[in-house]
Amino acid sequence: MAKHISNMNELQAALMPTMVKMVDVLAKRVYETLNYLLQEYYNSYDPKSYRRQYVFLRSAVKVEPKIKGNKVVASVYIDTDSMNNYYNATGVQVAEWSNQGLHGGLDTGSKAPHVWDDTMDETVNNGTLLKMAMEYLKSKGFSVRI
Repeated sequence: MAKHISNMNELQAALMPTMVKMVDVLAKRVYETLNYLLQEYYNSYDPKSYRRQYVFLRSAVKVEPKIKGNKVVASVYIDTDSMNNYYNATGVQVAEWSNQGLHGGLDTGSKAPHVWDDTMDETVNNGTLLKMAMEYLKSKGFSVRI
């Protein structure tokens, strides 16, 4: 059914539900990629001197999209505050090491992913999210061109 829109405020109001759903789809993709790379990071090293508690593996967070002014915003991040049980390391240090391919601050010789940078490379930097946004909008009847 066609909508009659006579001003920018009405256009914005008409587009917001679509934008919220699209941003949720895009954030979900980033979250899934981050979780995949966290698992690959864990798979890249088998510790001999300690038993893992898997806190870092479960540290990814996806915040549901919210309308803020004329934007729709969602967040995906590593909850470093939840990683408070490491010996001689903070959650921030663990996340930074994982982004350098290090385990416990050490180069173990493994092919560990750089967790956050690789997540960005596989979603944002390679154009995947842009392509997904365009496909989503097309599926909703929008004409989209680059």
